[in-house]
Amino acid sequence: MTEQEKPAKPFWQQKRLSQMSHQEWESLCDGCGRCCLHKLEDDDDGRMYYTRASCELLDIKTCRCSDYQNREQLMPDCIQLSVDQAEYFDWLPSTCAYRLLAEGEPLPEWHPLITGDKDSVVKAGVSVTDIAKPDTEVDDLREEVIALPEPRKVVSHDS
Repeated sequence: MTEQEKPAKPFWQQKRLSQMSHQEWESLCDGCGRCCLHKLEDDDDGRMYYTRASCELLDIKTCRCSDYQNREQLMPDCIQLSVDQAEYFDWLPSTCAYRLLAEGEPLPEWHPLITGDKDSVVKAGVSVTDIAKPDTEVDDLREEVIALPEPRKVVSHDS
């Protein structure tokens, strides 16, 4: 195979986060919804604990924000990710593409950019669809602390 025939590396392997277009940046989101779960931080050791309580804007069935364009105005605590904050991405789930790439790690094998299947995040068990509940149904976040499930292996269509 000649150099010209070799397939080009995907953009996330060629570019730093700071070099990505807006469309490329947005496509890194796998749609798991984990970042939209309320978190508690231990004051003593700084550890982050996820809860099953989700932001009220999260559509739990689709794991997408119901008002993505206006989320910052509607939810003042909502954090819009930007490359300028990459050093602070440690609060994001360990499976998050933004965090992984900022830390120099590859995308997981189940990521939709790799599989070509937007449902691969659900098949891998990373989506919060089956664990989240609206924060309006929660009285005490401490009673809703959960351990996020580890991803399952996703079988490709080629196997």
